[in-house]
Amino acid sequence: MIDIGIFLTLLALGYFFGSAAERRHFKSILEREQLYRDVLTFSARFPPEDLRVKSADLVVGNVVVSVDYFKSIAAGLRSFFGGKITSFESLIERARREAILRMKAQAKKQGADMVFNVKLETASITKGQRDQVGAVEVYAYGTALKTV
Repeated sequence: MIDIGIFLTLLALGYFFGSAAERRHFKSILEREQLYRDVLTFSARFPPEDLRVKSADLVVGNVVVSVDYFKSIAAGLRSFFGGKITSFESLIERARREAILRMKAQAKKQGADMVFNVKLETASITKGQRDQVGAVEVYAYGTALKTV
């Protein structure tokens, strides 16, 4: 009986602290998205031909976001019953947005106006005996352009 109590306590703590950390991170992301909104990003491979480019440089952004205890339990239950794993969806969204923000920060630091050919690479970092997801890495990269 004590084991169940400990498990439920850890589950509740994981939910509470994980949710609080996720809310803080989303708030930080929203603030920085406003800060870097002037650095435009495009998935197009090439800029328009009439664009006068002064210089082009590779810019990157990388982030590793860990999975909290509650998300792991919730994902395990969801995979048992089937359906969307929304707890991991928010994790991936945070990681992608953070990686793009870091890439935009590097572009702005270099004086770039825009980033073309933006690509995202995602990888899961596993741990444990059953290759459980321990963290997610997202790598964003593109070509930062300074225009005349």
